[in-house]
Amino acid sequence: MADRHGQVAALDDAAAESGGGFARLCAVVLLPFAAGYFLSYLFRAVNAVVAPDIVSEFQLGAAALGVLTAAYLLAFSVFQPVLGVLLDRFGPRRVQAALIATAACGALLFALARDAATLTVARGLIGLGFSGGLMASFKAVVLWFPERRVPLASSLVVAFGALGVVVATRPADLLIQVVGWREMFLGLALLTAAVATAIFVVVPERPGDQVSAPLMRQVRELLRIYRDRVFWRLAPLVCSTAGGYIAIQTLWIGNWLRDVAGLSRGVAAELMMATAVAFSVGMLVQGIIADRLLKRGVGVMATVICSLVPFFLCELGIAAQWTAASWPLWIVFGMTGSVAVLAFPVLSRHFGPALAGRSGTSLNLLVFATAFAAQAAIGALLELWPIDEGRYAPEAYGVAFAALLSIQLCSLAWYWYAGRRVTRSAAPPGR
Repeated sequence: MADRHGQVAALDDAAAESGGGFARLCAVVLLPFAAGYFLSYLFRAVNAVVAPDIVSEFQLGAAALGVLTAAYLLAFSVFQPVLGVLLDRFGPRRVQAALIATAACGALLFALARDAATLTVARGLIGLGFSGGLMASFKAVVLWFPERRVPLASSLVVAFGALGVVVATRPADLLIQVVGWREMFLGLALLTAAVATAIFVVVPERPGDQVSAPLMRQVRELLRIYRDRVFWRLAPLVCSTAGGYIAIQTLWIGNWLRDVAGLSRGVAAELMMATAVAFSVGMLVQGIIADRLLKRGVGVMATVICSLVPFFLCELGIAAQWTAASWPLWIVFGMTGSVAVLAFPVLSRHFGPALAGRSGTSLNLLVFATAFAAQAAIGALLELWPIDEGRYAPEAYGVAFAALLSIQLCSLAWYWYAGRRVTRSAAPPGR
């Protein structure tokens, strides 16, 4: 116990340093949590590559595939309110280790599934297990890192997690062709169990990261978050952009590249990998920019809004089916698509560290509910047009993506309009 507290004290001193202390915090605290988020994104996106094998083996239609894939998002989102209470009550280390162990069980069940129903249950169990991937990481960042380094540390988590999407594209496709999708999921189950163990063993316990307040008080505080005007100013913009990005990146990007752009499976996987790399690089760059601008008094939301402009333009090109520009469109789409997650530290600062878990999961619930709805709705829309040998009509993609873009533009308009109704004292610190 003495060693544990000594380690905590040393890390507290290191947190005040700008160079080596920040790097040490990243190694001991950030990296284990980021590894969990890496796996979260890998499992979230891998269905875009494994879908053809699952469709072939289980004879699934587009709607069934959309529901199966979205089961991850549904379980993920439904658990968010409970997750927030658990994170604030027991701390991110214990909660995240237990959840990722649950995801390992889900991956094992997925590998052994013999029917579509079992696949869907297993996918939901994986989603439950990774429901704390980002929020537990953000909670740990708020607890351990100096306030001015929180945006940079948060972007590092997201950038590292985005590498999971990279692995879930061309590398996963090659591995499936060599060993098969079931064997790949068996290996992922073992890796997931190892990460759960690392989080529990490596990350130190920070004094004060657990809340002893009565449970009902925590629930009332959760309800207060949902009544907050600043929360509802940010929520539509974050949900429609980040949720829409997740819905496309984790499933429908592969189908668009096949059905609209006419790319082969191998080339499509390469482009998806390039998009995932762009996502990781984009989050890292945007985190650094936000960190530098904060030193000059420019809020985080300025970085978010500026990055959303090229994101919207890329979505316009994708909806309009500019297939000749598929590579630059999707790469810039990946680079800017999830920039809205930088709004999570804005909320954490607005509500304070004690509510960081619940404020983050309250927003995350809406993000993944949006992603689930968008993913399932796109599948349903595609089936409204004639299907030609398993390929969906290009005009169906155009309608679906244009509808999503329209919703996102409306959410941006709401962000500006609601900002005029929020008093200066209540405005988000990242404004």
